Amino acid sequence: MLKPRHANTLLAIALACNVIPVRAQDKPADYPLRPIRIVVGIGPGGGLDLMTRLGAQKIAEGWNQSVIVDNRPGGGTVIGMDIVAAAPADGYTLLGASETLLLNGVLGRAAYDIRKAFIPIVQICAQNFALVVVPSLPVKSVRELIDYAKAKAGALAYGSQGLGTTGHLAMEHFKLLAGADLVHVPYKSAGAALVEVMGNQVQLMFASTVSATQHIRSGRLRALATSGLRRAPNLPELPTIAESGYPGFDWGNSYNLLAPAGTPVRIVRALNLVVRQGVNTPATVNALAADGSEPAPPMLPDDMKKKIGSDYARLEKLINTIKVSVQ
Repeated sequence: MLKPRHANTLLAIALACNVIPVRAQDKPADYPLRPIRIVVGIGPGGGLDLMTRLGAQKIAEGWNQSVIVDNRPGGGTVIGMDIVAAAPADGYTLLGASETLLLNGVLGRAAYDIRKAFIPIVQICAQNFALVVVPSLPVKSVRELIDYAKAKAGALAYGSQGLGTTGHLAMEHFKLLAGADLVHVPYKSAGAALVEVMGNQVQLMFASTVSATQHIRSGRLRALATSGLRRAPNLPELPTIAESGYPGFDWGNSYNLLAPAGTPVRIVRALNLVVRQGVNTPATVNALAADGSEPAPPMLPDDMKKKIGSDYARLEKLINTIKVSVQ
């Protein structure tokens, strides 16, 4: 049984959904025989934590097996990565990871090549970010935010889930394009940063739509734009940053499960199947869309490996453009 520490509307709906049962021949006879642990490199409450719990729940439901999500925040998710990279390659210790995994590789923050240290299992879902501000800030558009930031250089601070994470680098890219002076305040999780924005300790951030939507709808946050090339399905009234005068701005996130290198292929394929089937049920698809996410395309592990390679190369080029220090 999954033991969550945090849940939102999406999980409350998704965890109540039935999944397509995995056929007996699709599940290894000798796996799993004990609880599976999925390590997450952030604290509870952020998009990565929530989506990892969704993937864990689908394994638990499909196989009637206990799955434990183990939050190990710190180091911009490197602490969690290190734990899994050093774990036995037996399928009982997995990693819940976002685009930050690739960023940590590109930035040299991991002591190993992330493309060789882990085997991709499955992409749970993909989503963009919402650019959110504290409601007391007198801005209602991207242009107004930039004008305000330029008029009060250094007065605005933004939060992120840590140095070198997607929330950090997406904002640094935005700063570069806009010519705005914003102060970075890193936290150990996106959830912690979000709380600080609502408390006006920092004034803005790029937040996952999974964790931010409920606060946008309640009025505790004001959303100005979304970060992808397409508008978010649950926030269609919001323009993208690309539409707001910065063509080509495209930052998003995908939430994935990976295993230590050397994990048997039959286990990786079985995990891929049970999660893919679980997240593509109509009820879960609808629940994801309500929070601005969508299930990932039905990729097999080999397809994921190719995608990670191409995404890694794209991020290398982009990071060289931003020229931001994460030390």
